[in-house]
Amino acid sequence: MRRSARPDGATAWWQDAVFYQVYVRSFADSDGDGIGDLEGIRSRLGYLELLGVDALWLTPFFRSPMADHGYDVADPRDVDPLFGDLAAFDRLVEDAHKHGLKVTIDLVPNHTSDQHPWFQAALAAAPGSPERARYYFRDGRGDDPPNNWTSIFGGPAWTRVPDGQWYLHLFAPQQPDLNWDSSDVRVDLVQTLRFWLDRRVDGFRIDVAHGMAKPDGLPDMDPAVVAVMAGAQTPHATDPRFDNEAVHDVHRLIRRVLDEHPGTMAVGEIWVDSDERFARYVRPDELHLGFNFKLAQADFDADAVRRAIDRSMAAAGSAPPTWTLSNHDVVRHVSRYGDGAAGTRRARAMALVELALPGVAYLYNGEELGLPNVDVPDWARQDPIHHRSGGAEEGRDGCRVPMPWEGTEAPFGFTTGESTWLPIPDDWGPLTVEAQLEDPASMLSLYRQAVEIRKTHASFSGTELEWYGAPPGCFAFRRKGGGLICALNTSAAPVPLPPGEVLLSSAPLEGGLLPPDAAVWLA
Repeated sequence: MRRSARPDGATAWWQDAVFYQVYVRSFADSDGDGIGDLEGIRSRLGYLELLGVDALWLTPFFRSPMADHGYDVADPRDVDPLFGDLAAFDRLVEDAHKHGLKVTIDLVPNHTSDQHPWFQAALAAAPGSPERARYYFRDGRGDDPPNNWTSIFGGPAWTRVPDGQWYLHLFAPQQPDLNWDSSDVRVDLVQTLRFWLDRRVDGFRIDVAHGMAKPDGLPDMDPAVVAVMAGAQTPHATDPRFDNEAVHDVHRLIRRVLDEHPGTMAVGEIWVDSDERFARYVRPDELHLGFNFKLAQADFDADAVRRAIDRSMAAAGSAPPTWTLSNHDVVRHVSRYGDGAAGTRRARAMALVELALPGVAYLYNGEELGLPNVDVPDWARQDPIHHRSGGAEEGRDGCRVPMPWEGTEAPFGFTTGESTWLPIPDDWGPLTVEAQLEDPASMLSLYRQAVEIRKTHASFSGTELEWYGAPPGCFAFRRKGGGLICALNTSAAPVPLPPGEVLLSSAPLEGGLLPPDAAVWLA
């Protein structure tokens, strides 16, 4: 298998890996309760090996009341019974390694659950106590919160407790923010890292990696920024809630622990708009990779996609760039690109663009099947964003609907039970793994071919791009070093192919032309 090399000449498995994000609740259910679990994932490792990915990223499976489906962690060093136990996790890691798959897991260092023993102790303790110093407890301004910060999930970022103080939560009230000025918090993180590293995990995805650190005095947000930030993921440049300088000390701490375990890595979820600020997170003594969302935010337009690529390459600095089109927090790209046949054609094209780029690709479970976002009925919605907005925001449930594996009726082999934690559409029969596996024209077959060619073809070497001149609505780039050419046509008319031997195309080619809504690889 081809691998790129670090400047010191050594090989790092993660530098050009294809990661596969498993949203644990939605991948495969082993016990019939309608909720995915660790044994379910283990039962499907052969599928992931067949797909050809290099590594898994597992969303949180830790003990949790599930107010935010696991991102409210009550014990970061144990498995929630909903998903199994530590023995099940150990079996999953062992079998994944036998299948040639690395295993990375989520780390949630910005906040805990309100059911975490620390927070329960803080509620029982007096203002100013060491227990409260692990979080942000503050006196209010009369009957008002300590400042005007808002929650990412809607509403104020402060909740009042019976003794009159308020605690900070940048997400749901059930997710109180940790105070990283506390040595207890830092020591506990190191214990958590070492606990899972000792269980042979290969790396971590750092949730809200631009969070953790808060500015001295917790100053108010600019009222104009409060309005701009309503419902937005990427913080405004002057937003005091995120991207504070001291956050880099946390990442240096994480890196020091990982450096004790050669071959492990960390990638940060970094919602920072400035390319220069983003690059600071992937300096040599901080994160190995920064999760970049610019490609996922770009419209299906050649100029917009090219800008996203150029900015992502620049923001990565000396680290490998990362690429993703979908994840558990954003609308699936088939739907972003228009849904139906048009959305599927464009999703096929963008899959080739993503997998042609140098660096690291992150696939989200089900995108290789062409799954669209689902209009989940209101009665079934579970995302706290939906509930905290009073139903004004749909939330993220639509991209989290369980995987369809086989058969012609829901639940399509996801569970042996009769129902699933989010309902699977009845018309997903043609999208199952079973229906697509032997169909050479299917989305699944396209992904399998693309991942295989990416791994084995010599043209995929080189870390820099060279852009060609192209007709309006199109682009073409070449990988310097290997020579791979990728062309994308987002216009309404067929365009001539660049010169070269066709390796793979997202749509049939006729007469030496690349059709609309299509991409092609050439060498």
